[in-house]
Amino acid sequence: MFGISGGEAIIILIVALVIIGPERLPEYTQKFKEMVKAVRRYATGATDDLKETLGPEFSDLDWRKLDPRQYDPRVIVREALLEEDQDRAAQCPREPAPAAPTVRRLARGERAPFDTEAT
Repeated sequence: MFGISGGEAIIILIVALVIIGPERLPEYTQKFKEMVKAVRRYATGATDDLKETLGPEFSDLDWRKLDPRQYDPRVIVREALLEEDQDRAAQCPREPAPAAPTVRRLARGERAPFDTEAT
């Protein structure tokens, strides 16, 4: 949770003990517990209010599909680029590839063809 590992959480607790002190620690833990409960009530109330506002047609909506953290921008761009190519390929019929020029060995003493316009 919050990207904190076990070792980091222990260090934070030790620092909190030193800063707050053992005599005030129960008071602060109680306040923290009440704050967490209030945040949960607020989140639950917000989701209930949202469901009530949107109506019954959105009650079966899978919110996990809409979570932006599950999408990798690189994959989205790659799929979008490939989608354009696939759409274009589906719309345009493929023309046969031009035949490759045949290559033959020159006979001894035969000169290679020379294109005067190419130089």
